[in-house]
Amino acid sequence: MFHPELFLFQIALIVAVSRAAAWLFARIGQPQVVGEMAAGIALGPTVLGFFAPHTWTALFPPESLGYLNALSQAGLVVFVFLIGVRADFSEWRALSRITTIGGSASIFVPLLTGLALSSWLFRRYGHGDPHVFALFIGTAMSVTAFPVLARIMVERGMLGSRLGVIALACAAASDLVAWILLAVAVSMTTQGRDSRPLWQIFTLLILSAIALAGAGRLLNRWARRLKPGELQLEIVVAFVVLALLSGAAGEWIGVHAVVGAFGAGIVTPRKFREPLIDKLESITIILLLPLFFALTGIHTNLIFSAAGSYRDLVLILLAATASKWGGTLLGARAGGMPWREASQLGVLMNARGLVELIVLNAGLESGILPPAVFSMMVCMALFTTFITSPLLDRVGRK
Repeated sequence: MFHPELFLFQIALIVAVSRAAAWLFARIGQPQVVGEMAAGIALGPTVLGFFAPHTWTALFPPESLGYLNALSQAGLVVFVFLIGVRADFSEWRALSRITTIGGSASIFVPLLTGLALSSWLFRRYGHGDPHVFALFIGTAMSVTAFPVLARIMVERGMLGSRLGVIALACAAASDLVAWILLAVAVSMTTQGRDSRPLWQIFTLLILSAIALAGAGRLLNRWARRLKPGELQLEIVVAFVVLALLSGAAGEWIGVHAVVGAFGAGIVTPRKFREPLIDKLESITIILLLPLFFALTGIHTNLIFSAAGSYRDLVLILLAATASKWGGTLLGARAGGMPWREASQLGVLMNARGLVELIVLNAGLESGILPPAVFSMMVCMALFTTFITSPLLDRVGRK
């Protein structure tokens, strides 16, 4: 049964705790998203559920989570749509050799590391298809959080620098590859659960990509005809509808809604980038994304009971950090970047943040990730994002 008073109180509590945590973490030089991620875990069984289990159960009864999840999913679709709107692959042309080699290494070295690590994790915790599990662990290892990276560089004044351009180009490519791999992994695990065969899912994906590309051309023609400042509100409404419809199409096809939303963002005319970000980002970040972080925290329990779980957690942290940092460093160095700058790029690409949580939640909902591995990977996302700023200070110091 829906209890509106509890639902509204949950939203108020989540938003208040998230903003307080974001402020506290900003005071110690961390991006606000790290505080928001930490707030989500604090509201879950790891902290609140451990120290005040009765209060936690009363605040977040299982039957109430479906309503929070529905609202957070809508916000998530809009936010991922904005990630696609921000992506600018033209940046590759300016520094093509470094971005191609460094970006490829930043994706495929952690991907291969995750595939290797998955065999050990599957024996300990896995169920279902080991190949799907392996692909998902590899995908989670290869992710870089484009929005977190952009926020870190804005705070540090690095956005227009040579390093900033390379990092954003590599992160945008990493996100694109992550969505493709996510689509493949989710479609493979849903093949046996519904009537849609795998070949049909890929056919529909290709047709959807062609339709989005055609829609992008029509939208660009429309954008060229519009005068500056004309139909501002109507434009925002139209693209919110496009993002939600694309997300619904992604779910209908058999992949996650964020894949469709990201595709809609990519084909959106760049003329509309600023008004869309200006009108949509604030309400999404302040109100809707904290709900997603809180639900992630509720599904995350870092108090493990299985023997050797903390050893496996440390193994995941080391493998994720070393493969992403080291792979990017060596790839950028091979592309002609100096050692120090290549090391800084590796540190930046190691920030996984929100995009990692989106991928992990898709894995949990699809039944690919067992709860214990999900919790370890969430901890890895928080850890790798948390260490980015301190390591960047350390590596950048002459």
